[in-house]
Amino acid sequence: MISSPNEERWDVRLWAALAVLCAVIFLDALDVSMVGVALPSIQADLGLSTSSLQWVVSGYVLGYGGLLLLGGRTADLLGRRKVFLVALAVFVVASLLGGLVNDGTTLIAARFLKGVSAAFTAPAALSIITTTFAEGPARNRALSIFTASGASGFSLGLVISGFLTELGWRWTFLMPVPVAIIALLSALKVLPKRHEERAESGHDLVGAVTITASMLLLVFTVVEAPAAGWLSLRTIGSLLGAAVLLAVFVMTERRVRHPLVRLGILRSGAIVRANLGLVILFGSYVGFQFVAMQYFQNFLHWSALETALAFLPAGLLVAVTSTKMGSLADRFGTGKLIAVGSAALAGAFALFLRLDENPSLATLIIPGMVLVGIAFALSFPSLNIQATNGVADDEQGLASGLLNTSGQVGGAIVLAVVTAVLTSTGGANPLDAFHAAITVSAILAVVGLLVALTGLRRPAATPAVVEERELETV
Repeated sequence: MISSPNEERWDVRLWAALAVLCAVIFLDALDVSMVGVALPSIQADLGLSTSSLQWVVSGYVLGYGGLLLLGGRTADLLGRRKVFLVALAVFVVASLLGGLVNDGTTLIAARFLKGVSAAFTAPAALSIITTTFAEGPARNRALSIFTASGASGFSLGLVISGFLTELGWRWTFLMPVPVAIIALLSALKVLPKRHEERAESGHDLVGAVTITASMLLLVFTVVEAPAAGWLSLRTIGSLLGAAVLLAVFVMTERRVRHPLVRLGILRSGAIVRANLGLVILFGSYVGFQFVAMQYFQNFLHWSALETALAFLPAGLLVAVTSTKMGSLADRFGTGKLIAVGSAALAGAFALFLRLDENPSLATLIIPGMVLVGIAFALSFPSLNIQATNGVADDEQGLASGLLNTSGQVGGAIVLAVVTAVLTSTGGANPLDAFHAAITVSAILAVVGLLVALTGLRRPAATPAVVEERELETV
């Protein structure tokens, strides 16, 4: 039996459980970004077309973003530990398959399967933490370590991929396999079985089908929109289809006794701001990262390793400082940290608007990446803390799924917009296209800052989500 999470000192087993959860979220985040540097090698080796190559990335996003809400609620209903272990086993199989395939179709299928597994491991892991550690300093400390692992995995994915791609692109898929196996075996021993406690019984089958179909169709549509055309009949029809499915889902959730997503959770302004904040943080960075990859490799002709090292300052800063964010959140509140982080993100993108034929490492690239690192170190843990505070234990998977869905859907939408801007702007001067695409991320970052500032208008308070839920049942 692990020690009480309210104790000031955590015992070995509690630290071990946290380490397993952090290792898995690190791998999930790593997988989001690590494949990017390897794409040219994958294309050359497997003979993929550009449209097929896009789905090596988009297949993962489709599985992850489309099933996160279902994954989060499934963890609440069927048991977080059980869902976590099964999904992690699927991750191992999908990673091994991705590293051994010899054709593009199977690789894309493996990537989709990995995305599906992450859609269940990520919210299950976060909800295990939020139900293990009491709300306040203990939970903030645990969440800061957990989110630091995720942010570090995402930030360092490009760096690690740069090194592995020099050995061969398959290593970017195979490297996580032994780590995931060790994490799975460790999880069987150290994750507390008391987290098998389930939410109130009842299955919202219609809600599960409609929200999953809506999210899958939405992500698929925005990924395909740049190629199909934003105003094409196919894109407009698909967006309308996603909207209709979402409307049916909302009507269903308002009527069923045991909804998949209790809509009352969205009455909390803090939770809504946290989800909007992650849409903007993750979306604007994914768009910027895509542009930066094109700029460094295709315009400046840097190698995969040189490109990866350009992102190293941001990754190191996140890895070193994010674990301290829990104590800072206790002292200053999440709202102030998110506002400062949003300002740093806007400053970083504004700085990168100065990109030219000969960018300065000392005055542009390194300072810009440092600002990106500051933004993630401050904002990412704080958004996770804010999104889960005040939520009942049996809805922590739901809150986690909502937050992760916001990030993934935001990333898919912004990436699609940035891709469209990048391919339709610039003419004879590629720099014009880079500047226009980065402007999209910069504008979003400013919007994120404005959203964050609205949370500072009144003293921070714990969102009364539990109390509102009780009122709903009266």
